[in-house]
Amino acid sequence: MSAPTATTTPTAPAVPEFSVIGGKAVHDVLAGHEPSILDVVRDAYLAHGEGQSVNPPSYFLRFPDRPDSRIIALPASLGGERPVDGIKWISSFPRNITSGLPRASAVLVLNDHDTGYPFACLESSIISATRTASSAALAARELHRDRERPRTVTFFGTGLIARYLFTHLQGTGWEFDEISIHDASREYADSFARHLADRTPAKIVVRESAEEALRASGLVVFATTAATPHIHDPAWFAHNPTVLHISLRDLDPEILRGSFNVLDDIEHCLKADTSPHLLEQATGNRDFVDGTLYDVLRSTVTVPQDRPVIFSPFGLGILDLAVGAHVYREATARGLAQPAPGFFHDLSRYA
Repeated sequence: MSAPTATTTPTAPAVPEFSVIGGKAVHDVLAGHEPSILDVVRDAYLAHGEGQSVNPPSYFLRFPDRPDSRIIALPASLGGERPVDGIKWISSFPRNITSGLPRASAVLVLNDHDTGYPFACLESSIISATRTASSAALAARELHRDRERPRTVTFFGTGLIARYLFTHLQGTGWEFDEISIHDASREYADSFARHLADRTPAKIVVRESAEEALRASGLVVFATTAATPHIHDPAWFAHNPTVLHISLRDLDPEILRGSFNVLDDIEHCLKADTSPHLLEQATGNRDFVDGTLYDVLRSTVTVPQDRPVIFSPFGLGILDLAVGAHVYREATARGLAQPAPGFFHDLSRYA
């Protein structure tokens, strides 16, 4: 009979301390650091394109008594040198804006890669707006890597995302001679104009006509709450602008049919009746998709000069993780995170 084999008890992995990081700390970490955040977002897109991520579909909680509102869960996992898992829980209640509140509010939970234990909860409306704006600013930069940058920009929609996107364009080196603004609410348009006037020497014009606003600029930003297309005439794009189609449902599918289309993620963008999804339904194929932002970053597609260029980003949970993890590291290093000692109480399988 052979001797019994000695057994050892594996060492239990350490459970990370749980911390809460509030909105002011998030803002203090991110404000004024647009170039470095652009690098964080770029690295996340590269990791995603190289298969180092898990980014399942978003999950929508809708309400029969509040059909215009929703809360969305975005789970994700991001690999690379500093892997992290987590989920963003973001609400969209458009009626908030009538009382002066932002439409969206959010939290982000980060989970430890090795144990799965959550280690941080962060206020995430700022993180969400930052990653959205940085993603669009990254696309604008890369789409004009070999083309002259426009000196004119038009904003359709004047909410939080428009404000953050202007900041990220300006913070990453864009300079404009004229900024056009168009919004269904003249009050909101005028408020945004006053906001910009304190931050740029550019001429600011509030335009009543959507056609005039679109034709006025070489860079066009859609950051609206539109649920269905409201821009229908391809002729308005005859000057071949670059369009950052952040809100995804503003453009008639026929406009995309004649454009150079870049998506951040094909499977995510072609669902939920986005403008690209409507075009897929109309044509029965995806031939109109010319590439992804990863393809642009890797220079495997050539951006044309003779067509409108439209970037349609669905907004990926991995970007929230990337920016959120960056905030966590910086906030912890600066002493801005608020630890919650003993948050996990029963840590033994056999008490």
